[in-house]
Amino acid sequence: MIKRISKALAVIVVILAVSGFASHQYVNYVEKQRSVIALANQPQKVLFFYRDNCPACQSIFHQIYWHNVVSHNIVFINMNQPKNRPYMQKYQLTSVPTLIHGNQRYTGTNQQRIKQMVGD
Repeated sequence: MIKRISKALAVIVVILAVSGFASHQYVNYVEKQRSVIALANQPQKVLFFYRDNCPACQSIFHQIYWHNVVSHNIVFINMNQPKNRPYMQKYQLTSVPTLIHGNQRYTGTNQQRIKQMVGD
């Protein structure tokens, strides 16, 4: 009986580890996407400007990505895509990561400020 429970627990742990690794890899894949973003007037959306090779951006990307899985209120804009660069002037971007929501703006990696910006 105990052997059976131990085997079941071992299988569950392996499944959780593999699925955790796979989801981490998928988020990293999403982060590296360099899609061209066409922004319409989206006042309810949070604009997240980042670069996929920016360590500060990478440190918060997973948090913002998983928040968006639930809320669907974030537009991810990778500034390494040359066709997204006009947003630098339009939104007066001087560094990344930058979050913009309406007239609010935050540049940095402070977890509390990010939660305030994305609505947690």
